[in-house]
Amino acid sequence: MSHPTVLEVVPGSPANAAALEVGDEVVAVNGVVPTDVIEYQQLIDDPDPQLTVLRAGEKTTIHLDKAAGELVGLRLNASIFDRVQTCDNHCEFCFIYQLPPGMRQSLYLKDDDYRLSFLYGNFTTLTRFTELDLARVVEERLGPLYVSIHATDPEVRTRMLRNTRGATSLRWLRALLDHGVTVHGQIVLCPGINDGATLERTAAEILARYSGLASVGIVPLGLSRFNTEQSLHVHTSSEAGNDLNTIHFWQDESMRRLGRRMFFASDELYLVAERDVPPRNAYEDFPQHENGIGMVRTFTDEITVLSTGGETFFPLVTGEWRAIPSAPSEGYRAPRHIGSDPAAAEAGPVGILTGSYGAASLQPLLPQLERLSGRSLRLVEVENRFFGGNTAVAGLLVGSDLRHAIERDTEPVAKYLLPDVALSGDVFLDDTTLEELRRASPVPVIVTPATGWGLIEGAAA
Repeated sequence: MSHPTVLEVVPGSPANAAALEVGDEVVAVNGVVPTDVIEYQQLIDDPDPQLTVLRAGEKTTIHLDKAAGELVGLRLNASIFDRVQTCDNHCEFCFIYQLPPGMRQSLYLKDDDYRLSFLYGNFTTLTRFTELDLARVVEERLGPLYVSIHATDPEVRTRMLRNTRGATSLRWLRALLDHGVTVHGQIVLCPGINDGATLERTAAEILARYSGLASVGIVPLGLSRFNTEQSLHVHTSSEAGNDLNTIHFWQDESMRRLGRRMFFASDELYLVAERDVPPRNAYEDFPQHENGIGMVRTFTDEITVLSTGGETFFPLVTGEWRAIPSAPSEGYRAPRHIGSDPAAAEAGPVGILTGSYGAASLQPLLPQLERLSGRSLRLVEVENRFFGGNTAVAGLLVGSDLRHAIERDTEPVAKYLLPDVALSGDVFLDDTTLEELRRASPVPVIVTPATGWGLIEGAAA
């Protein structure tokens, strides 16, 4: 087991008063060695806790003067201290298997850990879930959790996960629901494998056996040019349309039986099928917004609200890491842009760098965006040559493709806007840095939040 390291000590906090330092390793709290940040937070919430820390190779005991529940003022560098429960499935559609070689090692880590599901909204298949895990989840009320279902037919699910436990692991889903744990489900649709009649059966059995699910997000598989699975292909427009018809039918059926829709289709299916996304009320409270479900609708409605006035709606961020002050922002929760942006550019057209799906979503909104920002805007659609396949979302844009798009852009431009979702810190997935991209660009590259207001503010500046 590794010990978590202190990343930050908040000035004026009990930790600061006790002289804890950045770099200290937390070995134990009140004599207990925590296995993860969840257990650590429960221990540190006690009044006047005692910490055992390792500093410069020497153990020392530090007493904290604090009330029960008072924030201690520490942020740690890890959320799991013992060992991340890795995934032993070999899903044919897993995007990690479709990554090119030579990327950072952390990108190849497959987790199937319910603790990361609770903390960050990661999806777990429950194939490595145990009685002890269930007992802890129930006792500590670790919810919501996020579970990949894919299919309820045992044979289909086993084939998709390439794991014999796939046939039986949904029993844990039933147990979680029986104990009142909030669970959101996911189905990754693979044409010819779990769509059509299999999707119909899955939806019917979810309503019959797992009606306590808070939501079920249905998303299409993503394929990169490195895919080697001959059985997989991306959705055609007609296939996406057929799947949407099925999803809408079961939405209506769920509404009739439960009074809520339960099933929600990803924006990508609507874009591929060349259909308009549904109105806001069809997404209820946007339970899987971060899974690419309802993003186009919330962005479009935000622009409308900014144009006409009214209250802006922002969906809740998935995962409970925000409620645990010591938990780090890991993975796609990491800070997107940590540096500063260049000074304001001169007047002139603004280029919006985005993927194919982003371009399709933004095109109808350009007149409104131009009025709100007071600038002439132009979409610069970036082809994802790095990953290839159907990877057309802005979050998978990489520095080399962005640089190529800027080099090929011959239209007048005063500056480029880049959505922050393409970055982790100030680094792209291909390890190109934001600074390297800026040096290659003839005009400033400004990072903006992937929201309507963020884009408008970035364009207007």
